[in-house]
Amino acid sequence: MSHTNLDAVRRPLDQANGLPNAHYIDAAIFDEERVAVLSTGWAGLAVGADVPEVGDAVPLTFLGIPLLVVRDRTARVRVFQNICRHRGMILVDAPRKIEGAIRCPYHSWCYSTDGRLVSTPHVGGPGHNTHPGIDRALLGLIEVRSHLWMDVIWINLSGDAAPFEVHNANLLARWAEFDKPLYHGGADSRFQLAVNCNWKLAVENYCESYHLPWVHPGLNSYSRLEDHYHIEAPEHYSGQGTLVYRQMTGEDGGRFPDFDGLSDKWNTAAEYVTSYPNVLLGVHRDHTFAIILVPENTEKTVENVHIYYAAPDTDPALRLRNTEQWKLVFEEDIFVVEGMQRGRHAPSFDGGRFSPAMDGPTHLFHAWVAGRLQAHRAGQMAAE
Repeated sequence: MSHTNLDAVRRPLDQANGLPNAHYIDAAIFDEERVAVLSTGWAGLAVGADVPEVGDAVPLTFLGIPLLVVRDRTARVRVFQNICRHRGMILVDAPRKIEGAIRCPYHSWCYSTDGRLVSTPHVGGPGHNTHPGIDRALLGLIEVRSHLWMDVIWINLSGDAAPFEVHNANLLARWAEFDKPLYHGGADSRFQLAVNCNWKLAVENYCESYHLPWVHPGLNSYSRLEDHYHIEAPEHYSGQGTLVYRQMTGEDGGRFPDFDGLSDKWNTAAEYVTSYPNVLLGVHRDHTFAIILVPENTEKTVENVHIYYAAPDTDPALRLRNTEQWKLVFEEDIFVVEGMQRGRHAPSFDGGRFSPAMDGPTHLFHAWVAGRLQAHRAGQMAAE
């Protein structure tokens, strides 16, 4: 694999270039990023609302890996590799309720919802369901490290990241006031956008407010560019905040209920950050949202959007309006990220230059990606 030179990406903001074109269009570098960037930390996979009840199971594919999200008998959300330990057969091929055990459709090996292998019919021959060479205690489902926060199911595929609470301590402290029950708005509060761009462009665009006047004129009409501020936590997250958040009001003057116990800051403020690598989060006094980016290949990303409220029952009409408003905002960004993706096929583009005043959050993300890749490459060279 040809390695790109990333030194210019990690220079100070007023001297730095963006990531080279190859990081958006080269399949070999996409595969390198799968390991070095997306698997080594805590990436977003799904949300707890995808498996709301005990026994719920949802199969997903992330970075080509077949995974299974299950809410076990103790109501804990778990993530497993979606394969039988016998012959690697896919266990669950569609969302469903696990009434008893997770049964492999091939030879009927069965697993509990906490991953234990509990049944191996005829494994020792007809009528013999055990065998000395088959130790069930060693053949449970392969579990992926996971953590639930802001209802996002975060996974660490490499298995060696610091605990989630340590790795993301800064963000957890910043948003400690939102560490309380969140209620998914239901079917009308989730939607999916398939975007023809590299996943990183979706992050880069979300991090900055610079584009508001031209791409989001409706939003900018009341939450102006000059009302925004940068949020910068090197190596962990970056984004933007606004000092002007206008609550949505229904025809009867009603509004969504506020989260309890918020400080006065949130009366008029809202914040939007990317928790590296792929989770875009937004918090407001009366609702939050999470966008989980699923990288499909170098030039395709799926955005799974979920909206949450402070109470389980909210006004359906108001909720639908809120979803439609956010969908419009996120759709307004599509032509931008897809346009930048097409631009990455211009061979003379060097990654671009950043505005020293406006692009700090995006530069931090580039520098983090570059740092992860450089560390990975150094480790490979040392191993060789």
